[in-house]
Amino acid sequence: QLQASGGGLVQAGGSLRLSCAASGRTFSSYGMGWFRQAPGKEREFVAALNWNGGSTVYADSVKGRFTISRDNAKSTVYLQMNKMKPEDTAVYYCAGHRTSWSTSSEYDYAYWGQGTLVTVSS
Repeated sequence: QLQASGGGLVQAGGSLRLSCAASGRTFSSYGMGWFRQAPGKEREFVAALNWNGGSTVYADSVKGRFTISRDNAKSTVYLQMNKMKPEDTAVYYCAGHRTSWSTSSEYDYAYWGQGTLVTVSS
């Protein structure tokens, strides 16, 4: 089970940190990812990292602004979002990978959180 939190309203240029707490399986054995879905658009990949955080991958649209990280002792994955833009407005979902890897395809993820809404005002 995945529980995302930390969403809210922020001005353009501001920062937010999302958290996703996991339970029910061995968190440290699996890759984790963040996806987002803007109103009227399909869900898209944001960032992912492998089981120990040593390998990360980002969407081009967030590279250099967002940072994904994890704390295996707390079974939690984070998404630090800086220099935010109005186009970052979306519902953000955390997801648990089927393996220990970090990939960008949503089909590689077996577990999904409920989503947390992020709104960036201009």
